[in-house]
Amino acid sequence: MIEFRWNRVDKRNNNTPIISDAEIDELAEIILGDYKPQLLQEPRKVKYEHFLESYLGANLDYRHIYYEEDEGRILGVTSFNNREKLPVFDREKMCLDTVKLKKNSIVLDFYVTEEGREGLELFTGLHEGGHLWMHQGVYARNEMQMSLFGHDAELKPVTCCRKTDIENFGRKGGYRTAEQWREHHADYFASAIAMPNATFFPLVQEILKSQGITDGQIIQDTGFEEDFLAKEILPDIISETYGVSRTAAYVKLRKTGFVVDHENVNKEKKQLRIF
Repeated sequence: MIEFRWNRVDKRNNNTPIISDAEIDELAEIILGDYKPQLLQEPRKVKYEHFLESYLGANLDYRHIYYEEDEGRILGVTSFNNREKLPVFDREKMCLDTVKLKKNSIVLDFYVTEEGREGLELFTGLHEGGHLWMHQGVYARNEMQMSLFGHDAELKPVTCCRKTDIENFGRKGGYRTAEQWREHHADYFASAIAMPNATFFPLVQEILKSQGITDGQIIQDTGFEEDFLAKEILPDIISETYGVSRTAAYVKLRKTGFVVDHENVNKEKKQLRIF
């Protein structure tokens, strides 16, 4: 496994990496080239379980993760140290329990494994893998000095990623805290591993050409056909190809500039006139 070593960190915020989306894209392709080069040669689904366990060295498990209703469902947890305690719900005994996690454990909630949520399961698994790979320097602790999930710790040595965190992948910036940036890192890592640019760009360009679009871009809100292609046809093909959700596919299309808003295009034209 290629280790994540990053010199640009925010020392005021637990050494949170200062890293751009483009840099995560580049690192993701380096990882995939080391893990399974075929994933960079043709569009295909990545088997997240094998990637997490065999490449990242994660201890993967599935549980009914306990959560307070007013705080939102937890889809995944990553533990960076030994003996961390995770509250879970025992369905057989119908009671709360705790499990002790090993170092580098990733726990997914059974919710993501339910039928119809395959894309969410893949994305959540890779999201937690992003935390495990990129955020060791943030959460890993000297075990001789560590308190177990302690209330006295400024930063708990585990990540608890809620449904709202992962489904916020498409938000437009506005990250104000180090934790929000770390969640964005993990989200973007998941997208870059699941849909690497090396295969994503040629695939989308080929689809657009087949639809008679030669400028490589769909402008939304300019007609029914354009909107249907941007919001239905393209996301469906990408979702089927990579095993991601239609939402994740659509967000990737927007972030890579294949789908843009009519309003934004007009703004850019006005700005160009100024110069």
